[in-house]
Amino acid sequence: MEISTRTQDGSTIISIAGRIDTATAPALERVINTEIASGNHQVLLNFSGVSYISSGGLRVLLATAKKLKGAGDRFGICCLSPEVLKILKLAGFTSIFSIHSSEGEALAGW
Repeated sequence: MEISTRTQDGSTIISIAGRIDTATAPALERVINTEIASGNHQVLLNFSGVSYISSGGLRVLLATAKKLKGAGDRFGICCLSPEVLKILKLAGFTSIFSIHSSEGEALAGW
């Protein structure tokens, strides 16, 4: 799994490529937690390169959503493949997370 981070319009965009599974989820969680600890409370995950997410990855998403619940906090996911979107729907997570088709759509809604 590859992770890159950048800032745009005051939001942190974390782009992920590869599989988010039990082996790789802790690395993603560390990156997200580092951003939050640095004071970045508007976090968008770009899943355009994610081909699979396991329960370990879903746990990271849920933990992040719980951390970013304060006033002014934003958390969203964009650019989901049909396969990953299906997994989120089956897990019932589409009602928990703010899901967008593109980065631009997500940032415009914040």
